[in-house]
Amino acid sequence: MGGMDCSTSTLTVIRDNYGQVFGAFCPTTLRISLSYYGTGHTFLFSFSPQLQVYEWKFSNSFFVKGSPDYLAFGGGGGLFGLWLDDGLIHGRSQRCDTFDNDVLSSSDDFLINDLEVWAIS
Repeated sequence: MGGMDCSTSTLTVIRDNYGQVFGAFCPTTLRISLSYYGTGHTFLFSFSPQLQVYEWKFSNSFFVKGSPDYLAFGGGGGLFGLWLDDGLIHGRSQRCDTFDNDVLSSSDDFLINDLEVWAIS
């Protein structure tokens, strides 16, 4: 994502080892950061069994956190709506305060089979 304009939106789509498809939309470019960034237009989604969209619930502003060790969408109380490890192999989804989402996969912990990040400008 380096070199992209910060105003470029991103759509992250994952298919996990359970065959579930889910992800996150962020209205800004994904990047490493010391703190959370993004806006209330950030959301999580899942296609299981049908499209579910989890929008911001105004409880906090923990939209996206990019670290050298992980990428996280949503948060609160030590839980992340969607968390991906630095190797993009392991992930976790938990209910978080930001989006009040259901777990996006069939299990809290999952393996990433396919991952795509689309830049939308």
